[in-house]
Amino acid sequence: MANKVRIIGGEWRSRLLRFDDAPGLRPTPGRVRETLFNWLQYDILGSRCLDLYAGSGALGFEAASRGAKEVVQVESDAKACKNLRANAAALESNRNRIVEKDVQRFLSGPAEAFDLVFLDPPFAKNLALTTCRLLEQNGWLADAARIYVETEAGLVLEGLPGNWELLKHKTAGEVAYRLFARASQPG
Repeated sequence: MANKVRIIGGEWRSRLLRFDDAPGLRPTPGRVRETLFNWLQYDILGSRCLDLYAGSGALGFEAASRGAKEVVQVESDAKACKNLRANAAALESNRNRIVEKDVQRFLSGPAEAFDLVFLDPPFAKNLALTTCRLLEQNGWLADAARIYVETEAGLVLEGLPGNWELLKHKTAGEVAYRLFARASQPG
C-alpha cells in the first residue's frame, strides 16, 4: 500500500490517508480539494455529507476534518472500503460511516436528505448524469443542498435537474469540477 493523500485542513490537517491501487481510482488532487473546500467554507460545519464513489475517501475525510456532523461514504470496491474503514479508525472518526454498496443501488434504496453531496464517479463510465438524476428524483437532497460533481474535462452534463444552479466551475488538467446549489422547487 504505497498510495497516500494528505488532508488539507481542519482537525486532521496534514494527516495521511492510505489506499491501495484500484481500477479507476483517482483521488481528487490537492489543489482541486483546496479550491472546493474554499468554495464550501461556510457550508461544511454541522452538515450531513454524502460521498458517492468514495474511493480513497479524500473528499469525505476532508469534510469531516472541517466540521461536518456526519459523512456517509459509499463505495462498491471491497478493498477500497477496507481502506476507508482503516483510515476512519486511524483518525478515530465517529463521523464517517462507510457503506459497501453499488452507488446506483444505494440511491435506489430508502433516502435520507443530505446538505452536501460529493460525486466523483469513475471516468468514461457515464455515471455522473444518472447519479445526479437519482439524487434529485429519490429524495437524497436537502432543500438548499450543495452538489459537487467531478468528471473528465470534456464531459458535457446536459439534462441535469432543472432546479440545480451552477455556482462555480473549473478545469484542472483532465478534470472538470462543478459546484451546484439545489433549489427546493424544480423548474
